[in-house]
Amino acid sequence: MKKPTTIKFLPALILLSLLLSTQTTAQLSPRYSDADGDLVADLPADPDRWRDPGILIFAYTPVEDPALYSRVWDEFIAHLSALTGKEVRFFPVQSNAAQLEAMRAGRLHVAGFNTGSTPVAVNCTGFVPFTLMAAEDGSFGYQMELITFPGSGIESPADIAGRQLAFTSPTSNSGFKAPSTLLESEFGLRPERDYSTTYSGSHDNSILGVVNGDYEVAAVANEVLHRMEARGVVSADQYRTIYTSLTFPTTAYGLANTLHPELQEKIRQAFFSFDWEGTALQEEFSEAGMNQFLPINYQEHWQVIRTIDEANNTVYNCD
Repeated sequence: MKKPTTIKFLPALILLSLLLSTQTTAQLSPRYSDADGDLVADLPADPDRWRDPGILIFAYTPVEDPALYSRVWDEFIAHLSALTGKEVRFFPVQSNAAQLEAMRAGRLHVAGFNTGSTPVAVNCTGFVPFTLMAAEDGSFGYQMELITFPGSGIESPADIAGRQLAFTSPTSNSGFKAPSTLLESEFGLRPERDYSTTYSGSHDNSILGVVNGDYEVAAVANEVLHRMEARGVVSADQYRTIYTSLTFPTTAYGLANTLHPELQEKIRQAFFSFDWEGTALQEEFSEAGMNQFLPINYQEHWQVIRTIDEANNTVYNCD
């Protein structure tokens, strides 16, 4: 039987290990309740546990240049502050692990978690996703691409055998979970048996590593690739795509389940009432076809990601 992938949650660390045990479907930590069966943490039944912080902390999924994204979110943060009546600060996280630990410890209140980290955040930190970015027609999502640099000699995924593949982090869907699963199921290639691996820490780092020749091939989210091209950070002639996946949901935005229900409602209103026109957010994400926040629910929209996790026998140990 295939060994289960166990993602163990520890302070400031997501430890990926392969353990001999039976398959277990990822489940909500016993720290939380789910009376309505929607797979996410309920608001605590005891009002004494509801939190109404004086300062709201917002974080976007780790990127190569957090300072840049702080500016991208400035207008949204001002809008969120106006609707909630609270000061809102941008938290420039350096890793998925740091973002997850901050949410779990109660230091992070509103956040965008990348696709693959969302199940970890839901199960282990009390994260409640309710929206993602979408196009005007309601379409959304991105594809995982395997990219290499011109002249690498890698023409197809089969050529990755004997080479090194750069993943982003063990919690990333397009940066680890999907490519490792697809390479094994479609091409019979297993990490560390048929190819070596390294972790870059972010999609930006993986893309820059490929175009600079530091990585032979990398698995990345093409929405990040398109945004970097739009900013002129990389150009299409600096890389080649050798594989494109089906479409996955993109970054999930949500909040901590312990926030006061009135505050939660104001935060939701801030996302859905934000006017994108002429903002830095529109400029940054328009190349990826995104110009609105679309309501979603985790149970439905993350089903494909949970299926990938189950195919990998992923177990979330949140203790």
